[in-house]
Amino acid sequence: MPISNTLPAAALPLDMIIFGGAGDLSVRKLLPALYMAHLHGNLPPSTRIIAVGRHTYDRAGYIEFVQERSQPFIEAKNLEPEAWQAFLGMLNYVAMDVNDASSYAELARNSRPGVERAFYLATAPTLFTSICDNLAACGLVDSNSRVVLEKPLGHDLASARQINLEVGRHFNESQIYRIDHYLGKETVQNLMVLRFGNGILEPLWRAPNIRSVQITVAETVGVGSRAGFYDGTGALRDMVQNHLLQLLCIIAMEPPVSLDPDAVRDEKLKVLRSLRRMSLGDIARDTVRGQYVSGAVNGEAVKAYRDEPGVPADSRTETFVALRTYVDAWRWANVPFFLRTGKRMQKRLSEIVIEFANPPFSIFPDTPRNAGNRLVIRLQPEESIQLQLMAKQPGSGMTMLPVSLNLDLQSAFSQRRAEAYERLLIDVVRGRLTHFMRRDELEAAWAWADPILEGWEELRERPLQYTAGSWGPDASAALLAREGFSWME
Repeated sequence: MPISNTLPAAALPLDMIIFGGAGDLSVRKLLPALYMAHLHGNLPPSTRIIAVGRHTYDRAGYIEFVQERSQPFIEAKNLEPEAWQAFLGMLNYVAMDVNDASSYAELARNSRPGVERAFYLATAPTLFTSICDNLAACGLVDSNSRVVLEKPLGHDLASARQINLEVGRHFNESQIYRIDHYLGKETVQNLMVLRFGNGILEPLWRAPNIRSVQITVAETVGVGSRAGFYDGTGALRDMVQNHLLQLLCIIAMEPPVSLDPDAVRDEKLKVLRSLRRMSLGDIARDTVRGQYVSGAVNGEAVKAYRDEPGVPADSRTETFVALRTYVDAWRWANVPFFLRTGKRMQKRLSEIVIEFANPPFSIFPDTPRNAGNRLVIRLQPEESIQLQLMAKQPGSGMTMLPVSLNLDLQSAFSQRRAEAYERLLIDVVRGRLTHFMRRDELEAAWAWADPILEGWEELRERPLQYTAGSWGPDASAALLAREGFSWME
């Protein structure tokens, strides 16, 4: 999906104000994404980027910091000297304590009047309320303002509601962009086209034609420097409640009446409200929590989660989750959705597997186990779509073997493919909300996840151990095997 470089004719100049402007997210993702948007003409004329942080940089010191820390995250082929110098010329830096209302006067002096302001809150969510209160108090919030809220958006339903309430005092819902970078991935956005732009799939996209759906987001990395955040969060809050549920929504939603943001988000909300709520018995039977112990990933020895710096020796935080759930709607009656995510897994992999029903009767001898058709949608590391069919093995006899029809999305299109954050930041600039979560969506996702978290607390079971570099605890495979399924690995 190429990005148009045509901006609205009446686009105002933009002040992009990034709170946490010297933080890891800004260094690795936001600043490189904004440079790429600038390089391809997707930022309004006279754009300025104002980074806000606690470090006491002056402007020259911040530019030196960006040159040293952010530039390595931009591919060498995209570093055009003239464009890079022009991008550096957009940058400014304001050192301030975001909880100190008086320090916002300096920010106000640095932001121009009569511009569109986009506030990107790349900070802990505990600071969202204070930042929005102080921005409004110093007169920086107006009808041309937008605010981008980085995840995690709350720790549970109550805290998510509180954040929504506090931010909503100063910004209308149409001005709030709750970002989930998975929704900016090319292949995720292509799911909409795959589902609703191809008439061949729609008659089959339902029970009983589909037996099961698998969604896997596996990481090879550990917690790294995020132990302080991660140990109070865990895999369900960090990944399932947002990334995996958003993927599930796109797979399970009904066709929207248009691509209008609310039309799309209305259908996703219906899916979230149709997700079957789990009882304590369901949680004990249909969820698996894991925590990695020492092992090897990509041939290198790695330490156990509890040995990572900043992790308590008795931590009960899950680094792996697998679960079975259902969407209680006619289209998906009795179709299990299996979700799985974890750190220190055998392979970095994000994919969706749609398993179609087997023929009601096989006339072929020696039919292989799991001989059904599958649609495999790979999101990372490479982006591809495979349709797995059965074909006759060459030679005498009628022995079947699985074969794949492959669509390599990276080689199918010659246009440049923007990264997720670049695509979503351009959406913010252009006021497109389709790929951002609405307030009721966020709260519906937490309403489903909260009982699972509470059930784990009540059950008081420790996460199962799994060796780093594996596919998680054995119980994850057993979760599917008892119903005649298996993870596609």
